[in-house]
Amino acid sequence: MKRILNYFSNPLLKIPLLAGLLTGVLCFLYFLALYAIGVPALGNIRVLDYGIHIIVMIATIWYYRKYIGHGRLHLWEGLTIGYVLNTVAALVTSWLIYLFVTQIDPGVFAEYVVNSKKLLLEAKKQITDQFGPETFAEQWQKVTSMQPSVLLPDELTKKTALAVLPVLIISLIFRKQDYSVLQ
Repeated sequence: MKRILNYFSNPLLKIPLLAGLLTGVLCFLYFLALYAIGVPALGNIRVLDYGIHIIVMIATIWYYRKYIGHGRLHLWEGLTIGYVLNTVAALVTSWLIYLFVTQIDPGVFAEYVVNSKKLLLEAKKQITDQFGPETFAEQWQKVTSMQPSVLLPDELTKKTALAVLPVLIISLIFRKQDYSVLQ
């Protein structure tokens, strides 16, 4: 057990794990704020919480470069920090939202299903023209039988897809290596 704890005490893992935990909680607070003001908390506007991911990612990579790397940061360190932070944040956010919609207010998820059905009906003509009525029927069945557990992989998949470009750009911007060995 001590080996495992020592492994996670490495700053390259510990710092993004803690920052990811903070980011996940902040994104959940954003979800609660949307819920409190009456906006569909599981709607498309919730995607804006990815801005929290980016801000914390920049701050974490900057902190690591300044205080741990002493002004230096390899690209792979920036990528590791960004992806670990993003994954932990997505997992924390998705679990907190899952617990909220299963334990506190299941109406949020019911509203999400209704809105998903509405969007699918609005796109029915386009879907049936491009992919056929069978595809629309499959999609309708998926939306109708959705359970709150779909939120977990959905959040992780969306946040991972959104992370690719920002993590790379942030890592490249903060990258600074020691090239003295090449001289």
